[in-house]
Amino acid sequence: MSVVDSLLCAGYLSPTPITPTIAISLHTLEHYRLIRNQKPSFSIEAFAKVLCDSYSLPYRRRYRTILSDAFDVYLSLLRKVERRMLAALGRDTPNWRVLNACPPCTYEVADEPLLDFGRFYVLDGGNSAKRMASVGSRQIADMQCFVESNYLLPCDFIDTFAHNIPPQDAVVTADANIDDGDTTENQPEPENPIAADCSKNWKAAAGDEKKCMWGIFEETGIFVAVCRHRFLLCGELAKYLLAIISKVIELFGARSLGAYDIGCSFNATIQSSTLAQQFNEKGLRLCVDAFHGYAHNYKCQTKHHPLIKGAGIEDFQCAEHLFSTANHVAPVTRYASSYHRHLFLEMFFRQWDDEKYQNLATMILNNYQQALNIVSTESVALEEAKVALDIKEEEEIEYFRTLGDEPEWDIHVMEYVELLQRLRDIESQTSEASSHFLVMTPSDYHFVIPPDGITNFYSSNLSQTRKAETQHLILQEVAAMEVKMAISHRWQLSFPEYQATVKYMATHKYQRALDNLQHLVVQWLFELQRLNISQTGKSLQTHCKTIWKAVEKYNEAAHDIPGRAPIEWSKVTRYNFLDEFSLLCETHQDICEHPWTKPAIRETIRQLLCIQHAHEELVHCNVELRRLHTAIVDESRFLAGILQELKASEDPIYVVVKEYCTRRELVNAHLLACINQIYDIEGFTGI
Repeated sequence: MSVVDSLLCAGYLSPTPITPTIAISLHTLEHYRLIRNQKPSFSIEAFAKVLCDSYSLPYRRRYRTILSDAFDVYLSLLRKVERRMLAALGRDTPNWRVLNACPPCTYEVADEPLLDFGRFYVLDGGNSAKRMASVGSRQIADMQCFVESNYLLPCDFIDTFAHNIPPQDAVVTADANIDDGDTTENQPEPENPIAADCSKNWKAAAGDEKKCMWGIFEETGIFVAVCRHRFLLCGELAKYLLAIISKVIELFGARSLGAYDIGCSFNATIQSSTLAQQFNEKGLRLCVDAFHGYAHNYKCQTKHHPLIKGAGIEDFQCAEHLFSTANHVAPVTRYASSYHRHLFLEMFFRQWDDEKYQNLATMILNNYQQALNIVSTESVALEEAKVALDIKEEEEIEYFRTLGDEPEWDIHVMEYVELLQRLRDIESQTSEASSHFLVMTPSDYHFVIPPDGITNFYSSNLSQTRKAETQHLILQEVAAMEVKMAISHRWQLSFPEYQATVKYMATHKYQRALDNLQHLVVQWLFELQRLNISQTGKSLQTHCKTIWKAVEKYNEAAHDIPGRAPIEWSKVTRYNFLDEFSLLCETHQDICEHPWTKPAIRETIRQLLCIQHAHEELVHCNVELRRLHTAIVDESRFLAGILQELKASEDPIYVVVKEYCTRRELVNAHLLACINQIYDIEGFTGI
């Protein structure tokens, strides 16, 4: 037996494999590991100084190096022992942790109700864990690579999505035009107008050339996926997102709901990638988390805000809680080697998951109580009010979907009238020429072929020939438009439809400027109302630049229309309700008379939605509670059986597995106590 082996048997670990001169107690290393789990910012240097003070020794830098090397060896040994333990438990298969770590998400049981979304998860990136690059040509001594992570996706896998991203410049350009209130006809239309109008507010949605991190950083942060119960699934370039979505498609079931701060625009990225078909076939969906959702425009909120059917009262802020705690790791990883950065992140992620498992039942309890408190405000009067007032939420969603767009019928009808006007002009010219010919032709006229032939005769009358051909082509276009618009009788000058269209064409520029102003004012008023600041006195002033440009364009267009007075900017900024914006009655879509625009009725809708989502949350909690309880009972039986087998075979790993089972049973006992509290809640609706 070597000296190092002898020391290890005595409970000491040497950082060097040959001729050791110093050794550190295994208890000391384990003590430091436990401290690091609870206090990630506690550095090895600080612990080395604590040890020196404990033994009244002056601190030397070599002690810090020795302790660091010994700790690396100690963690390596623990990982090898853990691999053997997981193999004994049958938990060493690929992706076992993601598929089983969170029982409320993954441990499905028989006869449970079908949920709208089988699993919730949150995507987000944080740059506090960035690592500094080496200075100049200086080489880092530690060239190790940490490849044993159960959380971090391999770089080779991630890089396969690096060139699977559509260009974003077009969306940003189109968005700039929309935000500036530009109503010119030549501006490009974004592929995803809902996303384009709000994604520019976020750095993550910018083009790659606009979000490059300083060159002083070798690694610029981490990107994570977290489930609803805050378990890490895997961990701000779009290729990381696509890599995680690829894993979601591979490992999760159908109908999962993900949240991301720019979920609206990232959905367009997925649809443009090779993952689109699988993403759609599994019925996956993306939304925006509650915190960032309120900063998106109202059109986007109607589709992507987490207040959607089936989401319950989930706010999708799990990643923010994770990064708030992960910030403590940053002080010891900023200047660390790549190996130690990944090692310390792995330690943090493990501890995070252990703590979240212990708090599973507490989280379900808190959500259950919160949902019951909301449901307790439910009254028959609210539902009766919705029916009596004929409140239809679909009308609001449809209105904002087409807000600011020119009706397709108006575009077609203007084109049709323009064709009729061209046709009448050509018919008038042809008729005049024919009349002139008939009046001036003598009674004894006989057509004589020109001496230079028919071809030259045709050339000499080329103008009249082209007019006839143009008339024929326009007649074909008019007929095609009439078929497309289902017009049975060609419009004449006396038709009311024709006269109304001519009048609209004369004020088209004015109407488009007014529609654009409506688009901005209405959308922003609804955003302020959802934030409960519509009557704070600031109102539209916080969005002044875009609306001010729209007001300018409106005043320019109104100048050419008799009887249209310009709008005063000072008056627009004081609007608090739609009723104060009297010009809305002249837009294509006058909404002032719709019930859902009234503040009191909108408050009724808000309360009804809260109650509806609270009922959904109760269903989610009942399903998750049953899964968790069943998983604990099944795991207890499973671990007992494994221990019996290992003890009978006298496997050395029995001691390690028994220690793991003891800790697990203590945690599960705590969970069962909290589960029984939920069963005793007044109003519990589960089984």
